[in-house]
Amino acid sequence: MPQDVRFDLPFDSPVSAHLESARARHLRWVEERGLVRSRAGFEEYESWDLAQAAARTYPYASAEDMVVLMNWFSLAFLFDDQFDAARPDRAERIAEVARELIVTPLRPPGTAPRVVCPITLAWAEVWEHLSDGMSLTWQTRFAASWGRFLTAHVEEVDLAASGRAGTLGLAEYAAFRRRTVGIHHSIDAGERSRRFEVPERAMAHPVMERMRDLAADTIGFMNDIHSFERERRRGDGHNLIAVLHRERDCSWEEAAAEAYRMTTACLDEYLALQARVPAMCAALGLDAAERDRVRMGVEAVQHWIRGNYEWALTSGRYAAAKEGPVATAELAGRGSVDDLLAV
Repeated sequence: MPQDVRFDLPFDSPVSAHLESARARHLRWVEERGLVRSRAGFEEYESWDLAQAAARTYPYASAEDMVVLMNWFSLAFLFDDQFDAARPDRAERIAEVARELIVTPLRPPGTAPRVVCPITLAWAEVWEHLSDGMSLTWQTRFAASWGRFLTAHVEEVDLAASGRAGTLGLAEYAAFRRRTVGIHHSIDAGERSRRFEVPERAMAHPVMERMRDLAADTIGFMNDIHSFERERRRGDGHNLIAVLHRERDCSWEEAAAEAYRMTTACLDEYLALQARVPAMCAALGLDAAERDRVRMGVEAVQHWIRGNYEWALTSGRYAAAKEGPVATAELAGRGSVDDLLAV
């Protein structure tokens, strides 16, 4: 299934007016912090165009905040590519770094990391800016979502290291994918991007909770479809199409068609729940200002669904064809040409 598979999304996602200026500053920051260490690594990272992803998913962030959000994006994506399937012993270092990334939001801003490598140093810097001005409630919610995402990432690495990555059933994989896609904390960052917070009564409501889960499922499955050819080339079984192909003993074409159906079903359920938000606000007795914050919270989810989709259609991260050092690294079982976990 090609990268340019299309979905019918009934809402738009604007693109930040700060994209180009923020991209230039972000790419300098990535180099200065040692998050790319080789020319091949930089060219591969640049082809991902994470700046576009941030500009589409957080279109109303200020110029300064857009750079912070782009910098944060780089950390999760670059960390995800650090597992070397040819070196199972590396799983211990990944777990050590992940624990440091998890606890950073639980420490006072500006605290130096105890596990030192380019990613942990950069995250300590980014979190100080990302948490600025946000309530303890928001910071705690973000930290919990971020922690679940990183824990799932370590579990994924452990599955691969033990040779069990291709053993998950469909239901188990779907639940696991909801955590590994990392959408809950990404939606939380949508509040930070516009300097507001969804009222806690609304955030805890079953309608909002289910909408966030469905957004994660929709985006995770879309990403699986768009990245399938690249991941199949790498032998990566952490993909909805691969799971369906294995569990149902069907052709790749049939598995891809079912993955598409499952994705649109998640989107349809999300849209049905979104239509219930006004009634939810009325039932909670929210005032006009609180309803406006809920509206922006829903927009944050929409921006992620649409913005991520538009970015994934063209991002070099999901491109199947790779050449040079990047292709060599992938075929050898390495996600990245640069080691970012060493001091």
